[in-house]
Amino acid sequence: MENLTYPVIYFELDDNTVLGGIVGTRYQVVDSDIRAVKGSIKDWLQKQYKKYDWYLSSNIEQYKMKVFEVKIRPTYRNADRSFPSSFVLKVPVVAIFGQTNEDYYECHLPLLGERFVYYDAKLLPSLVQNFATNLLTQQTPESLFRQLTNAEAKLDEISFRVNLNRDYGFKNNWNFNRRFQALESMAEQYPYPKSVRRNLAIFPEVAWELEDMVETAVDKIIGLKANLLVVGDTGVGKSSLLRQAIKKITAPANKYSQTFWQLMTQRITANARYLGEWQENVERLIEELQSAEGILWVVDVIQLLQTGGEGAEDSIAAFILPYMQQGKLQLIAEVSPTQLDIMRRLLPGFVENFQIMNIQEMPEAKIYSILEKFGDYTAQNMKISLPRPTLETCYRLLNRYYPYEKFPGKAIKFLSQMISQARNKQPTGEVEINREDILAHFISQTGMPELFLRDDILLDNQDLGDFFSKRIVGQTEAIETLCNVVKIFKAGLNNPQKPISTMIFTGPTGVGKTAATKALADYFFGKGQKKSPLVRIDMSEFQHPAQLARFIGAGGEVGKLIQDIRERPFSVLLLDEIEKADASVFDVLLTVLDEGRLVDAYGRSTNFCNTIIIMTSNLGASNRSSIGFGGNNSPNYESAIAQFFRPEFVNRIDHIVPFGALSQEHIAAITLKELSELQDREGFEKRGLKLTFSNAIVAKLTEVGFDIRYGARPLQRAIEQQVTAPLAKWLLANPQVMGKKLSVDLQNDELKVVIL
Repeated sequence: MENLTYPVIYFELDDNTVLGGIVGTRYQVVDSDIRAVKGSIKDWLQKQYKKYDWYLSSNIEQYKMKVFEVKIRPTYRNADRSFPSSFVLKVPVVAIFGQTNEDYYECHLPLLGERFVYYDAKLLPSLVQNFATNLLTQQTPESLFRQLTNAEAKLDEISFRVNLNRDYGFKNNWNFNRRFQALESMAEQYPYPKSVRRNLAIFPEVAWELEDMVETAVDKIIGLKANLLVVGDTGVGKSSLLRQAIKKITAPANKYSQTFWQLMTQRITANARYLGEWQENVERLIEELQSAEGILWVVDVIQLLQTGGEGAEDSIAAFILPYMQQGKLQLIAEVSPTQLDIMRRLLPGFVENFQIMNIQEMPEAKIYSILEKFGDYTAQNMKISLPRPTLETCYRLLNRYYPYEKFPGKAIKFLSQMISQARNKQPTGEVEINREDILAHFISQTGMPELFLRDDILLDNQDLGDFFSKRIVGQTEAIETLCNVVKIFKAGLNNPQKPISTMIFTGPTGVGKTAATKALADYFFGKGQKKSPLVRIDMSEFQHPAQLARFIGAGGEVGKLIQDIRERPFSVLLLDEIEKADASVFDVLLTVLDEGRLVDAYGRSTNFCNTIIIMTSNLGASNRSSIGFGGNNSPNYESAIAQFFRPEFVNRIDHIVPFGALSQEHIAAITLKELSELQDREGFEKRGLKLTFSNAIVAKLTEVGFDIRYGARPLQRAIEQQVTAPLAKWLLANPQVMGKKLSVDLQNDELKVVIL
């Protein structure tokens, strides 16, 4: 017999309550003191050893504990975007570490659920900082608050006697001295212990309206011992179905012996240091699964075909395929239809070894039934009511504006966010989430004005025209086109399976193409988002075919286009100087413009259906005969576009919007607009200063800032040089001037400031 020592981390919650658990595991116990906690843990270990001949491995010879201070910038994330804070937070991170009996070191970060190995003791502080920073930056502010408010961690240990030389006499003649060492290092047993489940979610793990499919899944997994692949779009309930099936199989009343282990593919190769090591890891994993009568739940099954080698033929999926065919390994997983098609193309024989269950989006009546059951649960268990009008508003908004996910998943996710916010604002007592709360939260997520979300608010054509006329000078045709885009969207007549609108803004430089794009972005999505609703990509950065991968992504890298739209799906996408991109980029954009989506190598679909796509171009502007004061040269521009792009690309554009050259009168109007915006800058607002500008300075700036070739571009430089810089010098020389009106004039080519 040999004594194994396990470290126990514990927290004294109050005088009579101690929470403790074995480091590196999910097993936790709450009792009156640390002695009782250690006794409960030891009893559990003895029961596992007696019943299953199983015990935890113990590699570290002497454990030590240290608390590191990690600096991070908290970030709030929702389904679509991230909102980093403006301050740095210091978070204490508990590390338990020591040297193993195999000449390497091991470290656990128990409060973060992380473990890593290292080979130089001096590297521990930097490794802890690195791992902890990566994990903490992914947590919500609520999770970080729990980290900061944890009780002081303390370290203890327990000893456990086992017979390491005991033979178990299994059929394959393998000695199971350390049965689940590889399995526990790469996968998590599911269902999780109750203490862990309470921390993971406050909502029930049920599959409402999928009871028949749950029974079918149980029959396939247990009766047929089949590998099961559940196929459906995001949100239809694939994960809920599998969880409910596992819950039914592992229920004590059913007396099934199968165990389930949840696996992320990257954990197989994470610790592989030399050639062939991940293959050894997989072999040990399969052997231990057989011992545990285990079924592997692969969370990201498509990654099995894209990890391990250079192609699918030498991937992890290809390696485990013979074991699946021989019945030595049983898998369950879930994929989208697109991912299934990709898997069939990459490795057809792999998919053939699965029984496939397809889940379609439910009809509206069943979706409402699920939402009402969800509302009943929150009312009974959380004292949060979700009236029928609230559910109807939620369904209507998500049905129209979230086409890239399916019900009921997207509705449950949205309502869960609302419930979390409600409980943060009012931790106790009864709360009702009403229709106005739904609208406010939706606006904060999308930036869309209430005008688009409520049918009882009518569109005022005069206000609409005034909005764009104040932002865009001298481009009547462009303003009319933008107003029509707004009207079509307000009426709900845009195609929901395509981007809201696709346009090419064409014309000489400096005539307002970018300003018009910014105005449209602010009107559509500028009401609630903390990030800018304008996604701008300079297409001159993608002039060569080799740069296509950086644009859309390749391998494990996410391209700039996909990354930006995933972060801000409700936005205006500006592809600046589109004609400078390589022709391969235009081929990629065909699918985006026509179907509103782009699928990457992993089968993940990026949706553009809530995006307005605007491409700017100077094609045709080099024809000097077509440029003049106030000229409208759209036929020449359209001809140049038709000659440059292939017909199938041009046919996918909703509007080709010509921007004419600006006249000197237009430049004067833009000058007044720029000067009025100048006083909104921080230096003037902080001092409470108001500015008025004389006709002389406006005339001077119009003269200096006008150039027929460059439009209004020189005007901004002229304002910075002629007005902003002299005003800055005057403010620094007169710090006592506060809350005054300043008259700004130009005399003898010098700026004069008079306090009124």
